[in-house]
Amino acid sequence: MEERNLQTELGKFQTLVGVTFSDTNILLSALTHRSYLNEHREATWDHNERLEFLGDAVLELVVTDYLYKKYPEKPEGELTAVRAALVNTVSLAQASEQLGVNEYMLMSKGEAKDMGRARQYILANAFEACIGAIYLDQGYDVAREFIAGHLFPKTDEIVHKRLWQDPKSRFQELAQEHASITPTYETISQDGPDHDRVFTVGVYLKSELVAEGKGRSKQEAEQQAAEKAVEAKGWDLSSV
Repeated sequence: MEERNLQTELGKFQTLVGVTFSDTNILLSALTHRSYLNEHREATWDHNERLEFLGDAVLELVVTDYLYKKYPEKPEGELTAVRAALVNTVSLAQASEQLGVNEYMLMSKGEAKDMGRARQYILANAFEACIGAIYLDQGYDVAREFIAGHLFPKTDEIVHKRLWQDPKSRFQELAQEHASITPTYETISQDGPDHDRVFTVGVYLKSELVAEGKGRSKQEAEQQAAEKAVEAKGWDLSSV
């Protein structure tokens, strides 16, 4: 966001969000990372952590209510897993990127250069902070509409492809359904020193090697192998 014309940039962002704020300072706080204030002591507004806390609670209630009504036949455990997949860091960061939050965030120069995993957390947290800001300024119904527009469309894919399950559980269930076989896992190799070991694990259906995965632990390698196996078989695209 251009520091020299914050109000103009906030106006553009409100257009993207589809919400006109009564108090744009609330939105400004939602888009401000703590690191920015460390470099700009003259700033008169707060960073977004309190709004993120509020937005997280609103998000959980909205998504819980939606899933409860959408899937009346699903048990509590499965609903919890679907909700977790819908509101995890990756999902929220994607929604944040699609909205264009990245272009409007106020961060320190150091944070702005980091485009890795840390940026995902910043974007996910900012998305929750925007929810908190909308709720605070415009109320629950407007916040719910915002969440519905950006997250609810992901639900069918999560349920259809069973993305709410961990990869090993998902592949086992699909393998039993499509091939009547329980997958097995074997360590193919271990490389590197003890403190930096990399495991390669294969997942098999009887004698068929379906896919391989790598990880810092056997469990991590197994999960990656299972995820690749689902893709290799194409079962995630089948009607279930």
